[in-house]
Amino acid sequence: MSNIAEAEKTQDFSGCMPAKPQQEHEWLHKLVGEWTYEADCVMGPDQPPMKSSGTHRTTSFGGLWVVGDGEGKMPDGSPAQTRLTLGYDALKGVFVGSFIGSMMSNQWVYSGKLDASGKILTLDTEGPDFTTPGKTAKYQDILEIKSDDHHTLSSQAQGPDGQWHSFMTAHYRRKR
Repeated sequence: MSNIAEAEKTQDFSGCMPAKPQQEHEWLHKLVGEWTYEADCVMGPDQPPMKSSGTHRTTSFGGLWVVGDGEGKMPDGSPAQTRLTLGYDALKGVFVGSFIGSMMSNQWVYSGKLDASGKILTLDTEGPDFTTPGKTAKYQDILEIKSDDHHTLSSQAQGPDGQWHSFMTAHYRRKR
């Protein structure tokens, strides 16, 4: 038998075939649409929450991914643009994605799972520690489907004590 024939027996060519959407991909498509958002962000322990708002448009990318583009204002009034990508890696059995924003130089890379209720997606990531420059910290972005026309995105950071501390919550409401 030739070396090519031997190699073909052991190689997996499934990556050459189109992937079929799973129920997890269908879950992501609940985020597809035109949205407005209002967010509260805590900037420090003794500071009142700062508000921001804007619009967010999420589209399907091949039925396997969703891509969301946001525009709004930061709490200080400066403009902000964001891009979110989310998909489901069936081989690894986890949701994957990324988040970038015009106000930051780092990319947040996600890996996460749905809770037992099927309504809450917790995305784990790591990024700059907001309290200690030059260090990194663990974060979670949590998407919760409230209804077909309302979902939330909450962010929390893990403190040195191992406890999670919420610092941002945004409410997304479908445009009519």
